[in-house]
Amino acid sequence: MLRRGLLLGVVLLGLSVLGGVAQAACSDTRVEMRGDWGQAGFNVEIADTDALRAQGLMNRETLPRSAGMLFIFEAPTSPSFWMRNTLIPLDMIFVDPTGAVTHVHHNAIPHDTTPIPGGDNVLMVLEINGGLSRSMGIDIGSELRHPRLDDAIALWPCDP
Repeated sequence: MLRRGLLLGVVLLGLSVLGGVAQAACSDTRVEMRGDWGQAGFNVEIADTDALRAQGLMNRETLPRSAGMLFIFEAPTSPSFWMRNTLIPLDMIFVDPTGAVTHVHHNAIPHDTTPIPGGDNVLMVLEINGGLSRSMGIDIGSELRHPRLDDAIALWPCDP
């Protein structure tokens, strides 16, 4: 009987910890991604104003592998980016209001002012180190989870 009680306690503790992990995955400074390739998380800075979006990751000499910047728009749009004053190559992952990846621009070239269009119906853009999305398998159809997505329509809601 003691052994069953101990086992039950361990199981409940495990579920409690897992619940905490799921809760921690949905914070404003973290993005979770998944697909047939697996799952990954990135610590992100938020760019949700015109000024922050204009600055982006300009003048940064490095970006940690598990970090990125999440650009969030007020409503779905057709954004276009460039790499002026950006010192490192970046992957740009364009996401619709459901959290689905609709386009990935791989290895944007530092300092290039050629427009990089993201397509229509884009609510968020995740910028990560250049080449990382390809090496991980992040592509069209992958899903992003973040609390600024509407859980009612999100493919991978924060609060299922």
